[in-house]
Amino acid sequence: MNYFKVLCFSWAFVAIISRILMIGFGDKWKTWELSKAYSVKKPKWIDYIGVFSIILIIYTWYRVFTDNIVYSWIIALMISLSFIKVIKLTFKYDEFRAFVDKVLNKSKKLLVLNLNVIIISLILILMGIYLY
Repeated sequence: MNYFKVLCFSWAFVAIISRILMIGFGDKWKTWELSKAYSVKKPKWIDYIGVFSIILIIYTWYRVFTDNIVYSWIIALMISLSFIKVIKLTFKYDEFRAFVDKVLNKSKKLLVLNLNVIIISLILILMGIYLY
């Protein structure tokens, strides 16, 4: 299985599992996310995620230019665009946490977010099957 296929399936898997957990745990998930994952004081793991994201983006673009995989640039572009979230999370943590709090506590916004994540996950699965 090539790198881009693994990337598609891994990303989709994490996204779908997180949505299932969010729905399954309901208010417990919201409490956990706001008190532990995105506590008032910025957790250390966020800086590690920032470094990991940079390495992943660089490596993915390296693979785009060194592997002969058609359309590999699509997933590389998607990974690069997701870095916007990581930048916000790493450098504007308070704003990001306020956004998370707002989304988690407005059921309509949370529903829209979850639907978008599921749609993107399905697209990633299809990309993994048909493009790579």
